[in-house]
Parts: sequence; C-alpha cells; structure tokens
Amino acid sequence: MADDDDLGLDGDDAGGAAPAKKRGGGGFLPKLLMIAALVVGAIILIVTIVIITMKLVGGNTTQQAVVPVTEEYSTKRELLDWYSSLGSIRTKTNDQEPATVTVDVVLGYKKEDKATSTEITQRTIELKDFLRRYFTQKSADELAPQNEENLKIEIRNAINDSILSSSKIKDVRFMQLDVIKQ
Repeated sequence: MADDDDLGLDGDDAGGAAPAKKRGGGGFLPKLLMIAALVVGAIILIVTIVIITMKLVGGNTTQQAVVPVTEEYSTKRELLDWYSSLGSIRTKTNDQEPATVTVDVVLGYKKEDKATSTEITQRTIELKDFLRRYFTQKSADELAPQNEENLKIEIRNAINDSILSSSKIKDVRFMQLDVIKQ
C-alpha cells in the first residue's frame, strides 16, 4: 500500500495527477477592483441621466425663487439726482431753553426727472418754510443723531404729501445738522 501512495514529491507528473491550484489573495484583488469600477461607472451613468433629464424637463433654464423685496431693502439702489439749492436753514428748537439748529437739506429724486426738478425749484420758498417750521417743532432730543433716519423719512413723507403735487422725492439727506444747546 505504501507503493500506491504517490505523493508527487519526485517532481514528475507520471502519476497523472494534476498539481493543486494555489488559493489565496491573488484572485480577490482583481475582482474587488472590477466591482469598484462597475460601481463608479454606474454612479457616473446615473448622474449623467439625471442631469440630462432635468435639463430636458426644465427647458434649460435655471429657476430661482422670486422673493418680493421692498424698495428700502433692495440691494441695488437706484441712482438719484439731488436738489441742493435749498441752502442752510437756521432756527430754534421747541425746548424750555431753545437750542439753535442749523440744517442743510438735499432732496433726492429719480435720475433725469425734469418734472420733479422743476416742481422743487418752483416750490423752493414753500420747502424752506416747511423745513424751518418742522425743525422749530422738534426738541433737541428729537434731533439727536440716532433719530436721523426717522427725521429723513418724516420729512420725505411730509414733502410728498403736502408740498409736491405732481411728483415725488425719493430720499432726503442732511449735509449739515447741527444742534447747539445754549
């Protein structure tokens, strides 16, 4: 029986037995790389199909949500022409001990709006009188720097409502606003 057991140690293949295949990591790595390549290819294919489908359905336009924005909060402000010929106005405040107010106001209106420019020019005396009365009715505390925006809005609205008839101003700015307490 010992003669029948050929272990194939002598190196010849006369016994007809095929050598055993090596098993190990040699076949695993190529299969892993092939699976990874298939997954990457599938992802690229899916993304491409989705992009093409979205372009066809969307009509090749980018859609953005439109959010209504008021004029005061828009990021792009319109350019204005400025009427600066009112000059300085000097008056007293409505305090127990009145302070002296010196103010130089400029009015902003739509660019190249000749009608507004003409109406402001024609009503210069009324505008100066209104501004003098407006600042005379205020106290020194109401004319403090932290209240300037409110003052500008009040003046703009009052001029648009009570002085100008066919046109509107868009903005009011102070070139000078001095409140001198005695």
